Amino acid sequence: MDQITLGLASIFFLVNTGTFLGMALDKHRSRTSGAERIPEGLLFFWAAAFGSIGVWFGMLVFRHKTQKWYFTLGIPLLILENIVFLVSVSGWLERM
Repeated sequence: MDQITLGLASIFFLVNTGTFLGMALDKHRSRTSGAERIPEGLLFFWAAAFGSIGVWFGMLVFRHKTQKWYFTLGIPLLILENIVFLVSVSGWLERM
């Protein structure tokens, strides 16, 4: 594995770990009355910024946002988008 691919994989891992922890924090705050929640738009932004797998695992593990149709449909689509983009970028970088 070359250094660029290793760097991209490291960033991808860190972003997804952060989004997973963000889902855990929001689930915890959802159970606390009056707590400031993480906006759904920010969760989607994190997912679009290569954190979709972390959001998806957060949905499954914490059973959070699973009743929202736009999460159950949108997050898998963002996973697909993230994967296609990463494969395209890695293919482009290999040709350089």
